Amino acid sequence: MAEPWLSADDIAAHLGVTKDTVYTWIAEKAMPAHKVGRLWKFQASEIDDWVRRGGASASTHDEDAG
Repeated sequence: MAEPWLSADDIAAHLGVTKDTVYTWIAEKAMPAHKVGRLWKFQASEIDDWVRRGGASASTHDEDAG
């Protein structure tokens, strides 16, 4: 059976963060998301893989540039 598509609310609850955090991660941390009309849709397996790869880590800026 195909994996269901989840809403931003569903993914926020899955990760224990706010919906605003989800939208920030889409824009700034390349969180895997698919736009369907005006809505963002997600698959939990893609999100879980992204988290495991460090996609949601605290900082992605050049910390060692100094």
